[in-house]
Amino acid sequence: MESRLYHTTLFALYQLTVLVGIALLPVALVARRAGVPVPVHRAIDRLEAAYERTAEQA
Repeated sequence: MESRLYHTTLFALYQLTVLVGIALLPVALVARRAGVPVPVHRAIDRLEAAYERTAEQA
């Protein structure tokens, strides 16, 4: 039961992070022009890897 809850929570966090990344895209483009990187991809990559690890274990 706990692993299913963990898996579902990771999936929801991953989807939420992707949504936030899409929503922040215009801000990230302006920030990039100003020379300030917005590392949203790091959070997405980490959550995706964690989600895939739990999917393999299930």
